[in-house]
Amino acid sequence: MRKPKVTPIEKEYLLKEEDFIVSKTDLKSKILYGNQIFIKMSGYNEEELLGSPHNILRHPDMPRCAFKVLYDHIENGKEWFGYVKNLRKDGAYYWVFANISPTYDTNGNMIGYYSVRRKPRDGFKAIIEPLYRTLLNIEASEGMEGGLRAVEELLNKYNMEFNEVMLKIQKGIINEL
Repeated sequence: MRKPKVTPIEKEYLLKEEDFIVSKTDLKSKILYGNQIFIKMSGYNEEELLGSPHNILRHPDMPRCAFKVLYDHIENGKEWFGYVKNLRKDGAYYWVFANISPTYDTNGNMIGYYSVRRKPRDGFKAIIEPLYRTLLNIEASEGMEGGLRAVEELLNKYNMEFNEVMLKIQKGIINEL
């Protein structure tokens, strides 16, 4: 299925504290499984989601470099934590705090990815939205490489790995970047 053209609108859906979105994809990020909360939050039906590329949910407010960092982690066998703004079928959006990990077969071969998403902590937008806007602006003038350099500079400033920064934001330890 080709990614449908969806026009974003300013309507946000919120996850409940007890909601967990779960999905599995193959190595090409084609959706193989999504739980009922995933289906509901996406606005698509199960038949529309299964077999579709996960980027069917990519919101244009997400910088490309965020996904490059994500894929660099999981393709190298590491898990990734981060904030993602997803685009629903109706153009509305929802934010998640995501944990994405590679999955393996019984022979140890990577066969796909497993993702669990939950409600982000209150106050995260004051940190993440300005960061993502900055990264989008950098990407507009310097391309994704410029965005990746900006991420690296931020990590060097805090002397932390990407996942560490994201987890500390989610725990409320870091309240500004």
